[in-house]
Amino acid sequence: MMMHRTRLPLPLLMLFALGCNGNDDERADVPRTALAVEQAGTASSSDALPVSEVVTVYKSASCGCCASWVEHMREAGFEVVARDVPDAELPEIKAEHGVGLSHRSCHTAVVGDYVLEGHVPAGLVRRMLEEKPDIAGLAVPGMPRGSPGMEMPDGSKDPYEVIAFTDDGEQSVYASR
Repeated sequence: MMMHRTRLPLPLLMLFALGCNGNDDERADVPRTALAVEQAGTASSSDALPVSEVVTVYKSASCGCCASWVEHMREAGFEVVARDVPDAELPEIKAEHGVGLSHRSCHTAVVGDYVLEGHVPAGLVRRMLEEKPDIAGLAVPGMPRGSPGMEMPDGSKDPYEVIAFTDDGEQSVYASR
């Protein structure tokens, strides 16, 4: 796998140089600061997300698997804003974001220009954001056992497909798990 290097803007590099070395009395710690700047300036694209890629999740307050998926996304490094909405409003939110009936699951999320429906693995969300395919979003229809947020105590898993869908209603298999 080829690693791409991302150069950070100078103001962000300055923030690393001035603020990441422990406390204000250690500003003379030049080697440590230089290392932080060097590492920040060459972070691989698989390790870093653009700051603007916040995942907004619309979910039921009573859904435990939705909360588990939110945690999965946070553990993968995404900034997540979880919005609890009344169950009666979820179908309207899904329709507003172009999620067809056959793709629906328990929660709907928006990240950048894309929609996520259901228990989409964080790694596939990251891949989608890097590749920028011409799709409306990704969906994991239903609630397959073993998908992120649907882990079983005994470790059992069901195979499932992650579906890419377009605004025109086209769909294809983006990944199989």
